[in-house]
Amino acid sequence: MARVSGFPEEGELVVCTVQSVKNFGAFVTLDEYGEKEGFIHVRDVATGWVKYIRDYVREGQKVVCKVLGVDSSKGHIDLSLKSVNEHQRREKVQQWKNETKAEKLLEIVATRLEKTMDQCWEEFGYDLVDKFETLYGAFESCAIDDNAMEEMELSGDWTTAFIEVAKENVTPPFVQISGILELRSPAPDGVDLIKAALKKGHEAAEEELEIQYVGAPRYRLVMTAPDYKTAEEAMKVVTNLVISEIKESGGDGSFHRENK
Repeated sequence: MARVSGFPEEGELVVCTVQSVKNFGAFVTLDEYGEKEGFIHVRDVATGWVKYIRDYVREGQKVVCKVLGVDSSKGHIDLSLKSVNEHQRREKVQQWKNETKAEKLLEIVATRLEKTMDQCWEEFGYDLVDKFETLYGAFESCAIDDNAMEEMELSGDWTTAFIEVAKENVTPPFVQISGILELRSPAPDGVDLIKAALKKGHEAAEEELEIQYVGAPRYRLVMTAPDYKTAEEAMKVVTNLVISEIKESGGDGSFHRENK
């Protein structure tokens, strides 16, 4: 796991491994905090009365808990299992898996640089987490954008190896949106004008765009981008440009998103 020093904060979600289960609660270790020990009181295991605690937790199980309180002087961490809903649990588990993968990828980087993991963390690891929020976020950003390091004002002889490992091992996330573009032109060369407008729109697309012929006068546009906001903005630029081109030549056009 990516290295986290100190203790978690109250309200934070943490991934834990159940070590021992008693009638009064469960003792766990916090995977992301150097195996520090935490405790889940039976009243915080589940809502309602818990007759058999082992119906909810068992030794060796991975669980996501919410931090209720921390006493760093005594090393006590009180946790709640019942305060974490399913959506929060899935998101936290995915984040934990991503960071576990990122740690392994950093080992590959360290090998290529002929450095130890400790050296890599000290030289650039902690800076990456500071800039990208998570180590996996750094790998993911570099897999998407060749200039990610420069944009975050990070440099060094390690960046080439880091970017290479990112592109070799991380599949960038993406979303797709689609819509129907209707284009009409009364001109004798209307078909050519429509093709020219579509070509201009395709060339102007800042994200990946696929144009599919549905049947006159309809064309399906499929935009692929890292997130929905980017996809929507890119689609708007393209459709406005194409419709504007057609209208300037005496035609007309409209665009509407497809219902999923």
